[in-house]
Amino acid sequence: MSRRIPQRRPAKQPAAAAERPAPESWFAALGVEQDTQIDEESRYNDGSTLPSEDSRFLTRHARRLLGPGMPSFQRIFRAFLGARVVVGLLLLGTQLASAGLGTGAPWPVLAGCVVYAGLTLATWFVYRRRAGGAGGSPLRLSRTQWLATVVLDVAAFGTLHLIAPRGGLNFVPLLVLPVLMAGVLTRRQTALAVAATVTLMLLGEAWREATRGGDLGVLMTQAGLVASGFFVIAILAGELAGRLAREELAARGSLELARQQAQLNRLVIDELHHGVLVVDRRGKVRAANPAARRIISDSGLARPAPFPLQSQPVWEPLAQAVRRAFAEGQWPQAGREIHLIFDSGLERVLRVRMRFTRRRDPDSSEELCVLFLEDERDVQARVRQEKLAAMGRISAGIAHEIRNPLAAISQANALLAEDAVTPAQRQLTQMVSDNVERLKRIVDDVMEVAPGGPAATPPVVDLTALVATVCSEWSRTARLPQDERSALRLELPAQPLGSRFEPDHLRRVLVNLLDNAYRHASGRPGCVEVHLYPDGEGVVTLSVASDGAPIPPEVERYLFEPFFSTRSRGTGLGLYICKELCERYGATIDYRLRGAHHVARNEFYLVMRREALDTGAPTLHLDT
Repeated sequence: MSRRIPQRRPAKQPAAAAERPAPESWFAALGVEQDTQIDEESRYNDGSTLPSEDSRFLTRHARRLLGPGMPSFQRIFRAFLGARVVVGLLLLGTQLASAGLGTGAPWPVLAGCVVYAGLTLATWFVYRRRAGGAGGSPLRLSRTQWLATVVLDVAAFGTLHLIAPRGGLNFVPLLVLPVLMAGVLTRRQTALAVAATVTLMLLGEAWREATRGGDLGVLMTQAGLVASGFFVIAILAGELAGRLAREELAARGSLELARQQAQLNRLVIDELHHGVLVVDRRGKVRAANPAARRIISDSGLARPAPFPLQSQPVWEPLAQAVRRAFAEGQWPQAGREIHLIFDSGLERVLRVRMRFTRRRDPDSSEELCVLFLEDERDVQARVRQEKLAAMGRISAGIAHEIRNPLAAISQANALLAEDAVTPAQRQLTQMVSDNVERLKRIVDDVMEVAPGGPAATPPVVDLTALVATVCSEWSRTARLPQDERSALRLELPAQPLGSRFEPDHLRRVLVNLLDNAYRHASGRPGCVEVHLYPDGEGVVTLSVASDGAPIPPEVERYLFEPFFSTRSRGTGLGLYICKELCERYGATIDYRLRGAHHVARNEFYLVMRREALDTGAPTLHLDT
């Protein structure tokens, strides 16, 4: 009993686990030192369970293993307590039945059965009450308590065997229960000590019978054979319990790895820009990431999984594609186009690729398939973006080389302007100066979005104060009245909203959007609307809308491409620079045509991540 029982250590490596001595019993394998803790949370190394959303694809057997059931050692201990109650009640019932038939045992045997049955029932009820007590506190059984159950059984069955008359009920087989209980619930030395105690008891009983005239050799041989059986039971029970303990410890490690992998998979899938749907053969969506829920909805997010694709008429093309894929057992590698037409009249073209889960046998079709959804506009935009990236690197190099000749032209023109005396000469030098400035702006715009080194982490700015300041400055620059006749309508939240964005860059984006909105607006009061608001959890939206004519579809698709402009003297870099600056800080910018009930229907909106404001950071104030 002096050897310390090895403590359980989480996240053991295979080599370390191989060097650790094999546990000799269930409690030893679980690292019991002073107390035996029976707690559901001990099933995993970190006391956690696999979330239900991570286990929706598990088999029934795996669900049972991962469920909130008892650990194996607790079920074994509970089974032993139940067996003791059954044995006690059977002993009591047997003695009462014998007494009713007039062949009952002496009253000490009956009294012993009554006491034993009462103690086992009391132990059972105390265990049940403590195991399911209020607050979910774990049940702790000290070594003294669980040894007392074994000692009680040995003492009770041994005493009943000694006081029972000859030819009556044989109580020796009942001693198997405490020996088996000791083999499973204690260390090997303790289990062998219990078997030795029972052996000494049997040998003592054989010697007593020999003094009464029995054959000592036969009685000792019988007692020795029975005792050897008890030793075998104790050793085998300990070995089986140790093996069960090792298997459960290995299962705990595997389940912990599965839990972590499931959390990692869910995190990766949720962060994907592509929509991911997991659909079964019946067309029921088992899992859907936020990108997929956004793609299959005309506005906002669709409801979380699970849900059937047949529940919405707009999803019927997807449901038909799934049925077709299961029927054919294959899907084109490049995917297929599927059109979704929403109730609002919006039509969305999706590029759908499918992959199937594991195949049970070569001739059967899969039970689950994974759908990867992409908006066709995003696919085309990605292709354009790749082309623009290459063109941007070339443009940046060209713009850098243009700066030096441009500076020389500007200086030469300034010298010529000093000698210009006639109006015609001054007009020519002014034309050169204007075009030089225009070329400088183009070069600056190109260099602004040129790829460079890693930028510093942008600060968290107060969007409410910054938008108010920029709009105020822009109104004064545009000479707009500062009252209800103003063409600008500003709607800001009452509380500050934070986001990571370089203030100068956000100012440039907002001024560019305001210039474009006012240029195409009617000029009436309220023709330009600026709205800042929190849009869902962790997101802030900045909207700039105008009441100008709706942008034609053939123009809309090229809005954010460089060098595309509807004005003869426009560079076509304004919205492109806005898009590049937004993507630099993890924000997005897009255009949408609002409903007819809105006065300002043309809307450009920025979606930014919301960040907590630093209370010690300086804030921007509205100039009055």
